[in-house]
Amino acid sequence: MNKIANRQVICDVLVEAAKEDKDVVALCSDSRGSASMTKFADTYPEQFVEVGIAEQNLVSISAGLAKCGKKPYASSPASFLSTRSYEQCKVDVAYSNTNVKLIGISGGVSYGALGMSHHSAQDIAAMCSIPNMRVYIPSDRLQTEHLFKALLKDEKPAYIRVGRNPVEDVYEEGNVPFEMDRATVLREGTDIAIIACGEMVKPAADTATLLEEKGIHAAVVDMYCIKPLDKAAIVKAASGAKAVLTVEEHAPFGGLGSMVSQVVGSECPRKVVNLALPDAPVITGTSKEVFDHYGLNAEGIAKKAMELL
Repeated sequence: MNKIANRQVICDVLVEAAKEDKDVVALCSDSRGSASMTKFADTYPEQFVEVGIAEQNLVSISAGLAKCGKKPYASSPASFLSTRSYEQCKVDVAYSNTNVKLIGISGGVSYGALGMSHHSAQDIAAMCSIPNMRVYIPSDRLQTEHLFKALLKDEKPAYIRVGRNPVEDVYEEGNVPFEMDRATVLREGTDIAIIACGEMVKPAADTATLLEEKGIHAAVVDMYCIKPLDKAAIVKAASGAKAVLTVEEHAPFGGLGSMVSQVVGSECPRKVVNLALPDAPVITGTSKEVFDHYGLNAEGIAKKAMELL
């Protein structure tokens, strides 16, 4: 079992980049521990900014630094970054098309027992609706590394959500078929197309194995790039299947499921069902306990797929 969280990988990539590029700056809102940015702060104190518990200021300061030629990476709990700082994300960063990378840590329900106040189950819908804002949710540590190395090469704003805890590897070291803004097809299938993002990709891949044992051939697509959405990958997967099932750690409205439904409905009509968190405060528990309760695991996804077919 992998023991390296995606947030740790982000820090490692930025520490390495900061060796050669003194314009790389990390910012936190009293969250360097939660963001695993302590190593960066200790190694490059002159390239680190701690703003305290002031998320709006975090985003605005990052935008100001970017306008001065810096390359800011701002980390804060996804629940606060996507709500409390929403106006600053929209106006200071996206409206100005400013080179700020917003890192939503402890995304989804990974804050567990802290409840709805700390859960970010609306951030896909919120951030995707902002013009100029790209949205990414990597599925494992290996894809996270490739994503951040790619983000270091561009000068456009982006929101990236990662969970709190280590997750099982989806890919193999040295074998990560990554292309910026292009979904990754993990498996081909002709019965059902399962399109997932973030921590739901691994259970979606495991679902395909369970379904194969029952003679059901499932395609699995890792849609880490929520915006810009890889419409071509959706159309290809949906066109070759009888139905589409989306899986996400998000509320049922405005997320991956809604976006996939729009594409399928207009391009290659098929039945689409969205498996997501409920439109209600979720139960208290660890991520695994929450996922198991709502059927966001391999068994639950397989059950929903068979019902759909």
